[in-house]
Amino acid sequence: MKKRIVKLADVAKAAKVSQGTASNVFNRPELVRPEVRERVEASARRLAYAGPDPKGRLLRGGKVNAIGIVMADDTAYFFRDPFARMLLSGIAEVCDERGAGVALVSTNRQKDAAWRIQTAVVDGFIVHCLRVGDRLISLARKRHLPVVAIDLDGGNGMSSVVIDDRHGAYLAARHLLDLGHRKIGLLSLEAADPPRPGFVDAERLRSAEYRTERERAAGYSAALAEHGIELDQLPIMESLNERQAGASHARELLAARPETTAIIAMSDVLALAAIDAARARGLRVPQDLSVVGFDDIPDAATADPPLTTIAQPIVEKGRIAARLIFEAGPPRTETLGVKLVERASTARPR
Repeated sequence: MKKRIVKLADVAKAAKVSQGTASNVFNRPELVRPEVRERVEASARRLAYAGPDPKGRLLRGGKVNAIGIVMADDTAYFFRDPFARMLLSGIAEVCDERGAGVALVSTNRQKDAAWRIQTAVVDGFIVHCLRVGDRLISLARKRHLPVVAIDLDGGNGMSSVVIDDRHGAYLAARHLLDLGHRKIGLLSLEAADPPRPGFVDAERLRSAEYRTERERAAGYSAALAEHGIELDQLPIMESLNERQAGASHARELLAARPETTAIIAMSDVLALAAIDAARARGLRVPQDLSVVGFDDIPDAATADPPLTTIAQPIVEKGRIAARLIFEAGPPRTETLGVKLVERASTARPR
């Protein structure tokens, strides 16, 4: 006897929601309350629901005309994090030009990651995630759809969009060194999963699990070496890329090394956190402490003082990644340039 195919209506009935709500769980999860999503997903797993049938949404050309954006954080992260918002805006621009949709695929719960990627109704995936990025790429590629990695080593047979992280880090460190700073601290993004918030040694960055941290560590090292300084000589504090956590770790660094005259941060979020920490300790930026970031998010220009940083084309990254999905050409890696933006958060040491 042929096994009955479980339909979306069956899942909706089991979860006691409307079919429209159940559909949103798979296609537009950001519109559904977390507790409702969990109930629908649990019902789907219990019924062995295979996911929405793409044939039901085929548009011209035999495609569903949508891109899935995969991150390892909760759905709110797409809107909470300034970098993620800029990246999404670039992707959305290209999708709007082509009349296509965007599906946000949150994989923060590892047990659901494979299922969410498997059931996403999309024509391809853009994967942006430092943590478990390799695993998410592997899951996405099992769908036999185009996959583009952002800021990740995509590997053979797939496209990626990266920046020249090493050169950007070199410019940041050289800027402080040219100003005369020698007592420099480093606020690092997490180097591996699980993260190790707190003081770490330089070797952890040189052998980091993530490309971004490895490349930036190499750039800082190159600039420091020109002045006879080794990365190992710097106090290095690893932190989650969150302002509150970053401020706490910056305070700890400044308390342990009060002679510090400058901080290099691997992101603008951490740099702004360092300014918060300096202010809490009664230090003036840049008179007592210079701070340089990386990214050039909108808050960098409006900070008090405006943040000196390494600008990367975040929006353009999203545009290029989306075009690579739609063009479906041979795999290639796009490496984008960066530049130093000098503002008011850096000055010569006193």
